[in-house]
Amino acid sequence: MDWQSWHDEYDVPGSHLAQRLRVVQQQIRTVLDGSPPGPLRVVGLCAGQGRDLLGVLPGHPRRKDVRARLVERDPRNAAIAGDAARAAGLTGVEVVTADAALTDHYRDMVPADLVLLCGVFGNITDEDIERTVGVCAQLCGTGGAVVWTRHRGAPDRVPAICAWFEERAFDRQWLSAPDRGFGVGVHRFRGEPRPLREGVRMFTFVGAEERGG
Repeated sequence: MDWQSWHDEYDVPGSHLAQRLRVVQQQIRTVLDGSPPGPLRVVGLCAGQGRDLLGVLPGHPRRKDVRARLVERDPRNAAIAGDAARAAGLTGVEVVTADAALTDHYRDMVPADLVLLCGVFGNITDEDIERTVGVCAQLCGTGGAVVWTRHRGAPDRVPAICAWFEERAFDRQWLSAPDRGFGVGVHRFRGEPRPLREGVRMFTFVGAEERGG
């Protein structure tokens, strides 16, 4: 999979990815709008070109409150994200070229107020999805939100993902309608964050789904 060209569909009006991106960005706005005053920490796993967060933050009133780390393995996509952040004057956004599946890359950024898991769950096994959901209790602070995506093609794992979050003290805040053809979910953590275990691999990509993550 060429992960740089994969992003091209975002620029096609009305495409599946363009529609999903708008929904994800709206949910990010909602989370930022409802966050308490003060500094906000954001981490993005497999952040790609950073379009989710970087499409919202430049014009958002909380932009100066946000310290974000976007982790992306593909150096071309990471470079695009870094350039976009600098062009927008987002000095609080750091783009790291690294394997986002390793917990080590988040140790000084958690517990976070917002965790972005977009384009991940459609490319990993069910076992790894559940493991990653479990690690979110180490990534999220109390009251922190996870915005995640998963395609709704067969087998539709969205109901299971919701259940896995909700079994781990995450409350469902929002879920896209099944007939949208893609799943976007927001879960908020009501538990006490667990210490981050370093050196843990959350997931391994097994290949891109036709309909995206």
